[in-house]
Amino acid sequence: MIVSSGVGPMVERMIETAGVELCAESFGDPDDPPVLLVMGIGASMLWWEEDFCRMLAEGGRFVVRYDHRDTGRSVTYEPGRPGYTGDDLVSDAVGVLDAHGLPAAHVVGVSAGGGITQLLALDFPERVLSLVLISTSPALPGDRALPPASREYARFVSSATVDWSDAESVIGYLVEYSRVLGGGRRPFDEARIRALVRRDVERARDVAAQQNHDLLPEEDRRRAPLSSIAAPTLVIHGTADPAFPVEHGEALAEEIPGARLLRLPDAGHGVERPDWETIVRAILDHTATA
Repeated sequence: MIVSSGVGPMVERMIETAGVELCAESFGDPDDPPVLLVMGIGASMLWWEEDFCRMLAEGGRFVVRYDHRDTGRSVTYEPGRPGYTGDDLVSDAVGVLDAHGLPAAHVVGVSAGGGITQLLALDFPERVLSLVLISTSPALPGDRALPPASREYARFVSSATVDWSDAESVIGYLVEYSRVLGGGRRPFDEARIRALVRRDVERARDVAAQQNHDLLPEEDRRRAPLSSIAAPTLVIHGTADPAFPVEHGEALAEEIPGARLLRLPDAGHGVERPDWETIVRAILDHTATA
């Protein structure tokens, strides 16, 4: 599938890596510096919204986004029985780079996708030109004391119900989840989020399979500490993040040598439209100097 945009073709394609199919999409000129976008667990690439990707491409970057396993049009597994591990999700990012002929890229990860990118930088340092970590937390355990999620967030995830066989139930649940993730300090654009969620649900091979991400076992193999990450790192974190309070971003910036921290006042969890210009400019500046 090829769709024309103002910065050249937007190309969606199915790729094969490690014997499975993943759906990926690119924006911009392949000769520009590459930026790989890694979304959070349980979320397809649609949450890197098209206009956001085009803003990066218009800034002179070749942008690649992709669906994780069990999201969007990528391979899906029986709900409740994921046939892969967290390490496979890290390796999938390498597979996406390989499929696009990219020896390395600037890697931007949000939420649990930020955890994946941290592990990517540790396991495959030669593939990472720089890191941008958004709304995330240290991917490896340590002695640091970090605050838990907000009461509102904890209440929602423990009490909300959803019928995964009913698309309207799923849409309603994901809209309310997005509302909670917003942090409550800004107006919530329900109509826009509902349209995005509906498109995501209708596009998925099996939307119920995204629950599999919550069932992945903890990886028990030893890795080097985060302090060994050599890639230039930018940490971006909202001050109203209900899932990972801003202290999580502060801890990351302290632990990774030379990392810089950009706080987004009143921003919640994720890449919110009111912050797009700030985030895009920060990514462009970071990837230009990394």
